[in-house]
Amino acid sequence: MSTPLSPLLQRSAPHVQALFRVVVGLLFACHGASSLFGVLGGAMGQGGTVPTGAWPGWYAAVIQLAGGLLVLLGLGTRPAAFISSGSMAYAYFSAHQGSALFPIQNGGEASAMFCWAFLLILFIGPGAWALDRVFFGAGERAPAPAAHQEPSAA
Repeated sequence: MSTPLSPLLQRSAPHVQALFRVVVGLLFACHGASSLFGVLGGAMGQGGTVPTGAWPGWYAAVIQLAGGLLVLLGLGTRPAAFISSGSMAYAYFSAHQGSALFPIQNGGEASAMFCWAFLLILFIGPGAWALDRVFFGAGERAPAPAAHQEPSAA
């Protein structure tokens, strides 16, 4: 039997979702910026940049920067989260999973976490503070409360 969230938690949920979206988007965009522009430690923390057009690193960095910024802003959140999640799944299985089974062993923790975080954002939506609401209206409505049902006597 589930207990409904307290009214405070229910009112806070869209704001916490938005905060989660903003943080995940910012961190993802930082990965892309470091690889494309050599900032924040540069590509893979080694300084420098990924060569333009190099497969798959440069394309992954573009997805990271663009997808991260779109998710951060809440603009096209669900499509951006879908593409970002897929790119991280690809990164995990192509670059990490072959060397060991678990992410802690193969260095794929960031890829796995970003993949699942973006998948969650895809399903829960952008929460409050999304630019989609400014440009495209309210968009999602809160679900109607479930009707209370009395247990049947059987």
